[in-house]
Amino acid sequence: MTTDEREIAELTRLVREFATERDWQQFHDPKSVILALVGEVGELAELFQWVRADDAIATFAVPERKARAGEEMADVLIYLVCLADVLGVDLGAAARAKLAASHVRFAADEVRGRAPDKP
Repeated sequence: MTTDEREIAELTRLVREFATERDWQQFHDPKSVILALVGEVGELAELFQWVRADDAIATFAVPERKARAGEEMADVLIYLVCLADVLGVDLGAAARAKLAASHVRFAADEVRGRAPDKP
């Protein structure tokens, strides 16, 4: 098991433990978890909503804003890990498989420097 796999497994354990200690796993059906995940993605998006694209990096270099974005990203990650756990998806394996497919689909020598035109 790689370090990344151990970290995902540990995060999964911590998220599961947090829910179990509160008897919340009963509410963690896939639909409810994905709705919570979408809500958190919305909260993250809201932070960027009126920030000009060319100002985003500088805007979020401000420590307070960076911390707030980090909190929302953590919420997104926690719900994603929870959803993967509920559905029995190995997130690390799924991400590696998706990246491997993307290497083929978007060959670097074909798409370098431009947005891909494939959906």
